[in-house]
Amino acid sequence: MSIFGGGGGGSTTGTTTTIAREAPGVEARKLALYDEAADLAKTKVPLPALQVAPLSQLEQAGITQAGQTGVGAGTVGAGIGSIATGMQDPNIQGFLNPFQNYVTAEIGRQGQIAANQLAANAIGAGAFGGGREGVQQAELQKRTLEAMGQAQAQGFQTALQAAQTQRQQQLAGGQALGALGAQQQAMSLADIQSQMQAGALQRGIGQAQLDAQRQTELQRLYEPYQRVEFMKGIMTNLPTTQSTLTATTAPGANPLGQALGAGLGAYSTYNLMQPR
Repeated sequence: MSIFGGGGGGSTTGTTTTIAREAPGVEARKLALYDEAADLAKTKVPLPALQVAPLSQLEQAGITQAGQTGVGAGTVGAGIGSIATGMQDPNIQGFLNPFQNYVTAEIGRQGQIAANQLAANAIGAGAFGGGREGVQQAELQKRTLEAMGQAQAQGFQTALQAAQTQRQQQLAGGQALGALGAQQQAMSLADIQSQMQAGALQRGIGQAQLDAQRQTELQRLYEPYQRVEFMKGIMTNLPTTQSTLTATTAPGANPLGQALGAGLGAYSTYNLMQPR
C-alpha cells in the first residue's frame, strides 16, 4: 500500500448534458419566420381613414324642395277667395237682361196703341167718354200693367237664377281649388320622399364603395401578416423532428495526487537504473 493512499488523489465527478433540439433545417426555418414576424411587428400599419359618403344630388334636391314652404298656398288662397265671394249676397242687378227696359217700354207702347184704338172706336161710335169706354180702358191698362209686371218678374227670376248659379259655381270652385292646393302639397311631399329615398339608395351605394375600398386597403396592408400566420400554421402542423446532442465532462484530476505520482514514477526509474 502506498504511503500516499494508493498513489492517487481524490477526483471530481464528471457530468453528462443532453440537449434536444429541432432538426437543423426545421429550426432554421422557424427562426427565419420569427425574424420576419418581429420585423413586421415593428412596422407601423397606416390604417386608412373611415370615410362617409356625402349627400347625393337627389337628397340635396329633396332637402331644397322641402325648404320651399307654401306649395299650393296660391291655389288654396284662390279657393278661399272664391268661397268668400260665393258666400256674399248675389249681385242680381249684374244679371238682369240689359234689354229688359226695352221689353217693358214695348209693352207700354203696345198698351198705349190699344188705348188709342179704343178711344178712336168710341169716337166713331159716338160713345167717347162713356161708361163702356171707361171700362175697356181700365181693363186694357190692367192687362198692360200685368204684362209689364210679368215681364219684369220673369227677368228678375232669370237674373236671380243666374246669380245663384254663379254663387254655387264659386263655392264649388273654391272647394275644388282648396282640394287642388292640398293635392299640390301632397304631390310635393311625395316628390320629396321619392327623392330622399332614391338619394339614400345612391348614397348607400357610394358608402358601400368607400367601405369596399377601405376593406381592400386593409387586406393589402395585413396581407404580410396573414402570410406569416399561414406559414406558422404550416410549421405547426409539420411532423416534429428532434436531434439529440450529448456532452460528457471527464472527472477532474487532483493536482497533489498528480505531483506525487510523478515523483514516485521518477524514483522507481532511478532504482531500476542502479547496478545490482
